[in-house]
Amino acid sequence: MSDTTAVALADVIGTLDQVYPPALAESWDSVGLVCGDPADPVTRAVVCVDVTEEVVDAAISARAELVVAHHPLLLRGVDTVAASTPKGHILHRLIRSGAALFTAHTNADSARPGVSDALADLLGITDTSPLAPIPAAPIDKWVVMVPEGNAEQVSEAMFAAGAGAIGEYRDCAWSVVGTGQFEALDAANPAIGEIGVRARVDESRVEMVAARRLRSAVLTALRAAHPYEEPAFDVLELADIASDVGLGRIGTLHTPTTVREFTELAQEQLQSPWGVRAAGDPDLPIRTVAVCGGAGDSLIDAATAGGADLYLTGDLRHHPVDESRRAGGPVLVDAGHWATEFPWCRQAATLLTDHLGLTVDVHAAPTDPFTVHARP
Repeated sequence: MSDTTAVALADVIGTLDQVYPPALAESWDSVGLVCGDPADPVTRAVVCVDVTEEVVDAAISARAELVVAHHPLLLRGVDTVAASTPKGHILHRLIRSGAALFTAHTNADSARPGVSDALADLLGITDTSPLAPIPAAPIDKWVVMVPEGNAEQVSEAMFAAGAGAIGEYRDCAWSVVGTGQFEALDAANPAIGEIGVRARVDESRVEMVAARRLRSAVLTALRAAHPYEEPAFDVLELADIASDVGLGRIGTLHTPTTVREFTELAQEQLQSPWGVRAAGDPDLPIRTVAVCGGAGDSLIDAATAGGADLYLTGDLRHHPVDESRRAGGPVLVDAGHWATEFPWCRQAATLLTDHLGLTVDVHAAPTDPFTVHARP
């Protein structure tokens, strides 16, 4: 065991989930704790892209109690983890050695900082924003007129229904006092004023936001707490604004360079096992660069629309690249799947060390399945 102070696995999971929220994972993905007891102590971890037998060897040798992986070990079509199966064998080895397994996949891809941030930082790309931002949750703005003396009770009821939440803040509202007027008709039952007499009342105009999915609950709370028979309120649907999380990143190079120089820089920094290849004029100057860790040819159109001079990712296929080049799209650079995601391993390791004090090993040996590379 390490001399490092032990941290409960549950606390490690909490930290990882805070930085790489599971809600950001794609619907088809499988993220989070794969095996392990949240109550167990953790002093040492291994971070990797893929969970291979070599990674398990390293974890057991280091007496690590946790392996944090980017790619899920169990994803599609898994109906057994018998020790006689390749993946089951890995799981049994981890469990027998007392090591948990945790995965942060597409949630780490979209999080900020995340996989593509680590890649962009390594390549000197600054002032980045998501290449394919995830839309923020639809928001309503509520404007409620309420007698000044009842403003707090109405606000508190709406807060209890979930209104007034903005980021890491809750119970957010704004109000101003004005004069409201009304005249109750014969069938009314006014809380203030008399039938047939125009009333003027000091009222608070209370404004707050709420997720659109909470509209029914907020309305019910408002009506129940408001003293008026017919409360006056507005519900405004706010414009959809892209969030600061999502797949890929696009930004600018501190110093413009050429395609040839950038491709050489990518190979130097990423150490792609099978080399970096580019489709485009090698002498073309570039400044605006987009990146996406892993398989990113689905974002070629987004890189084009974003005005990228060059887009670097992994697993680029012949036909999408050919079609993009014919249409005048950006220079496309393929640095490989593992190489474009590996920088995240150092990011995750730093997170676990700085926030929790764990001893963390980064498995730097490529887990790219292509292991034989012939020179051209």
